[in-house]
Amino acid sequence: MRFRFELSDKEEVVVYAREKNHLVNMIESLCNSEYKLIGYQNDLIKELNSLDVDCFFTEEENVFALVGSVKYKIKKRLYELNDICKDSFIYINQSCLVNVNSIDCFDASISGALKVILKNGYKDYVSRRQVKNVKERIGLK
Repeated sequence: MRFRFELSDKEEVVVYAREKNHLVNMIESLCNSEYKLIGYQNDLIKELNSLDVDCFFTEEENVFALVGSVKYKIKKRLYELNDICKDSFIYINQSCLVNVNSIDCFDASISGALKVILKNGYKDYVSRRQVKNVKERIGLK
């Protein structure tokens, strides 16, 4: 595989490949999934890039975006965020949407529960309903 980078006036990514594989899908996902969100933290209002968000979760009927260790309130519902960012995010349970690229590892306990551990240290459990989808998405099945 060769890599070539060229500067140009137009922002464009061109991939030449024999077949569409996992790497091509990742590049396509990265190019198409950038979306700007507005995050609120106390008196601070910040524009967030969806690719920088590690996960979206609900807490006390509010939706939050976790960027590193910083929590921003988002004025959208999880299902709306899933529609916007479905190429890069996956439901792990009813109240958490995780950036696939932020997953560090999984912890399978003796009881059969599957825990997701993100690169920033955030931990949450995969619901039984979502285990199959999560495994398929990360290539375990």
